Amino acid sequence: MNIKLIVIAGWLLAAATLGTSVSAQTPEYTGNRVCAKCHFDQGEAWRKTGHARAFDSLKPNVKAAAKSRAGLDPAKDYSADQNCVACHVTGHGETGGYKTGMTPDDAKLVVGVSCESCHGAGSLYRQKHADAVDRLKASGETTDRQLLADAKQNFDYEGACARCHLNYQGSPWAAAKPPYSPFTPKVDSKYQFDFDKLVRISGEKNPVHTHFKLRGVFKGGTVPAIRGDLQQNAQEPEE
Repeated sequence: MNIKLIVIAGWLLAAATLGTSVSAQTPEYTGNRVCAKCHFDQGEAWRKTGHARAFDSLKPNVKAAAKSRAGLDPAKDYSADQNCVACHVTGHGETGGYKTGMTPDDAKLVVGVSCESCHGAGSLYRQKHADAVDRLKASGETTDRQLLADAKQNFDYEGACARCHLNYQGSPWAAAKPPYSPFTPKVDSKYQFDFDKLVRISGEKNPVHTHFKLRGVFKGGTVPAIRGDLQQNAQEPEE
């Protein structure tokens, strides 16, 4: 093989390897503060919800009556219990996510069920959001939403909720598996999870956050069917 062909073959191999490395890159959790820098109103609304305080409910004597009904010891500290923690923090055990034994200062951006619990770890798609906004401002051009899906942004919000709210024995969710949640509809009817109903609740009673009008930065792609309904009644953001 002549030198020129060897060089070209080497370049193609390197390019293929680089492409594989980039496409296989593992997304990292960045923490709720990074999201809220741009999505300020959503961040403020989220901080008023039970999801923001989800980690606190693992502490001794917090929500004692609910724990007793579920057969748990209300005086016990469950904040390091591996069967419980994952549903009360963001990205448990994953890169950039919550890890048992973190200092309070290190953990403050990933305690609670926050933005990335629903939307996925943000390290790969957050810059694509910023770039798309800049493109819209500069040229009026929208960006293909598939870029976000390729960067691991999650659009299956119902599935994200089901991982915790429907992960109990006898659940209608087919993917339920141990460790099961002890908080089931048999314990209390309030644990009967209805995504379509709960996600429509607005204001401070919203279990996720208040919905705000989106600016149409992205186009195309697969989005939840319920999104159109939520946007009809969504609030205008302050900015």
